Amino acid sequence: MERVAVNPVTWSAEWGFNQGELVSGHTRTLYLSGQTAMSEKGEPLHEGDMAAQLALSLDNVEAVLAEAGMYLANLVRLTVYTTDVELLVRHYGGLA
Repeated sequence: MERVAVNPVTWSAEWGFNQGELVSGHTRTLYLSGQTAMSEKGEPLHEGDMAAQLALSLDNVEAVLAEAGMYLANLVRLTVYTTDVELLVRHYGGLA
């Protein structure tokens, strides 16, 4: 079994974690860290704009997947956490 760090951006390594871990053996499994509305420099963006936060978070997920040679179609499960469920539901279609 082989384990490889996946970091399309480098700011997280400075904090001691990787954006993803690719584990290969009989299969390939990518474990992603939580992705938020952060810039490539690790700066939070789009405060107060749920739609933009969701879009950027998903872009960040796609960047980690791409770095590992994968796509959104390869996702098995996606968990979304929010501080405002009602607002999230209004913009959740942006994830589709």
